[in-house]
Amino acid sequence: MLLYENLANQFAALIGDGRMQPGDRLPSLRHLALQHRLSMSTVVQALRMLESRGMVEARPQSGYYVRRRAARMVETALPQTAAQSAQPVEVGVSRRLVEVLRANEAPGVVPLGSALPAPELLLAPRLNRLYASIARRQPRLLAGSSHGNLSEAPLLRAIGRRALEWGCPIAAEEVVVTNSCTEAMTLCLRAVTQPGDTVAVESPTYYVMLQLLEAMGLRALEIPTHPVTGISIDALDLATRPDSSHGRVAACLSIPNGANPLGSVMPDAAKQRIAELLAARGVALIEDDIYGDICFGGARPRTIHSFDQSGNTMLCTSFSKTVSPALRVGYVAAGRRAAEIELQKTLTSGKTNPLTQRVIAELMDSRGFDLHLRTLRRRFADQVARTRDAVARHFPAETRVTDPQGGFVLWVELPPDIDATALHRRTIAAGIAFVPGELFSASGQYRHCLRLACGQPWSERIDDGLRRLGQLIAADG
Repeated sequence: MLLYENLANQFAALIGDGRMQPGDRLPSLRHLALQHRLSMSTVVQALRMLESRGMVEARPQSGYYVRRRAARMVETALPQTAAQSAQPVEVGVSRRLVEVLRANEAPGVVPLGSALPAPELLLAPRLNRLYASIARRQPRLLAGSSHGNLSEAPLLRAIGRRALEWGCPIAAEEVVVTNSCTEAMTLCLRAVTQPGDTVAVESPTYYVMLQLLEAMGLRALEIPTHPVTGISIDALDLATRPDSSHGRVAACLSIPNGANPLGSVMPDAAKQRIAELLAARGVALIEDDIYGDICFGGARPRTIHSFDQSGNTMLCTSFSKTVSPALRVGYVAAGRRAAEIELQKTLTSGKTNPLTQRVIAELMDSRGFDLHLRTLRRRFADQVARTRDAVARHFPAETRVTDPQGGFVLWVELPPDIDATALHRRTIAAGIAFVPGELFSASGQYRHCLRLACGQPWSERIDDGLRRLGQLIAADG
C-alpha cells in the first residue's frame, strides 16, 4: 500500500467508526507531515483521496473537515430488481420522450429532469481561453480536410495517458474521436448489427440507448439490473446462450460505472466475467463509460474494456458530463473493430472539429484537470446525498430510492398505485421536472418509478420543489 493510501485509510477508519464526527477539523498539513514523518505532498494526496471519497471537505483558509453526510434511507429502501424479460421487444419511446424533454425545459421549471451539470460546475472561462490560444498558435487547424485523419494525435496521447492511470491500456490505433458518446454508440451499433437484430440492454437503462435501437430498427432484450452491482451476469448468461428461445443476441449495451439511471458500479469480478462471457459467445459489447470519472469511490473504477483480451469490447465516452455538453466531443476505443467504425464515422459525419480536439487535449494534460475532477465528484456526491435526504423527508414512507455510487441521478420507486407518467403532466403544470420511469424500459415497465437529476447546486428552491413533488405524489396515493 502506498504511503498516502495508508494515511487516508487511517482517517477513513476513524470517520467510519465515529471517532471523528461530521464537522470535526483534521490536523493541519504541517502537523500531519511531522506526526507521520511524511512529505507534505504525500499528506496532500491522502487528504485528496479522502475528499474524492466524499469523507472530508476543504474549507478555504481553514483546513480539512469531516464532511456532513446527509441522512440515508435504510438498505431495504433500495428499488427492487425487475424480473427477467422473456422475449425481445420492438422499441417505441421516442415520441413520448421528446414530449417529456421539451416540457422539462420550460422556463422556470425546477430542474430535476435533464441530467446536465450546472454551468458553474464546468470550465467555460478556461475553455474560452484555450480556444483563443490554440487558434492563434495553430491557425491552419481549421483549414484541413474533413475526411483526413479523424483523430488529432495530441488528443490520442492524452486519452492513452489517462486510460493507463485507471488500468485500461488503450492503443492509439483503436481510438476514433466522435461528436459525442451517442455518436460513438451509434457507430458501434452500425458496425455490429443489422435491422431486426436483438440487443441486450440493462433494465432500467438510459433512454437514449432505447432511442438508438428504435431508430435503427433493433429489438431490445431487457436484462435485470441491480441498483448496487449492475447488470445480472447470470441473466445475461441465460439470454445469450445459443439455444435461447428468442434467438441470437447480436450485441449488449451496458453502463457499468455510474449507470444511468441506477448509479450502480459493477464489481471488477463481474466486469471480468462479462468480458469473457460475451467474447466467448461472439456477442459484441458496447460499454458506455460517460460517468466513469465521476464515481464516488476512492479510485476511478476500471472499465470492462480493461479486462477484455479479445478486442470484443467497444468503450464509448465523452466529455459532456465533466467539461461541457456543448463541446460535442467523445471517442470510442473500438478494439478489433476500429477500422469498421472509422469507416462508419467517415461516411456519416467526417472529422470531429480539430480545434476542439486540441482544446480537450491541452485541458486533459493541464495540472488543474485532476483537481477539477475531484471537485466535481465531491459536488455531485453532495448534491445526490442532499436530494436523497429530501426524498426521504418529503416522499411517502413506502418510497424506495437508489444510493448511487457515481453520476448525478436518483432512481425513485414510488408506491405501486402511482402512475409517474400521469404525475409528470401535473408536476410540469406545477413547475417541477423529472423523467417518468417507463421511458427507461422498452417494454413499458417502471410506470411507478421516476428519475431525478441532481446536477444543479443544492438550493432552497430545489428542496421546495421536492417537497411539493412529494405532496403531489401523496395526493395520488
